Amino acid sequence: MQEIMQFVGNHPVLSLEWVILVGSVIFTTFKSRFSKVSDIARSEAIHLINKEDAVIVDLRNRDDYRKGHIVNSLNLAASDIKSGNLGELEKEKGKPVIVVCARGTTSNDSAQNLIKAGFERVYVLKEGISGWSGENLPLVRGD
Repeated sequence: MQEIMQFVGNHPVLSLEWVILVGSVIFTTFKSRFSKVSDIARSEAIHLINKEDAVIVDLRNRDDYRKGHIVNSLNLAASDIKSGNLGELEKEKGKPVIVVCARGTTSNDSAQNLIKAGFERVYVLKEGISGWSGENLPLVRGD
């Protein structure tokens, strides 16, 4: 214990960064564990699409969406979801919803907003469209 205190005394900035890092890991772990939104793999997404008629919500901008998107996906902006402008998606509350972005890193907030809007089964596609196309899964081009 004495060595730890001596290290902290000699390296306060490094020690503070370590405490912040550990705190961030703990916070992220608890947040994901108690979240109602689940990350799913592409195989799980395909199962939900084929067997349970899941709805795909693509958060990318319109130009990226037109370059290639999952069949029958809806293109909604994260800001529209946040403000409650859900359009066609509003009538799909009973179905599973899979939220997709470019790399699977920015979908979680929108997925949480859909939970708040009354959707019960909301998922985020791991690795987003880049992972989907990386496995040569089908994409539709155009509108």
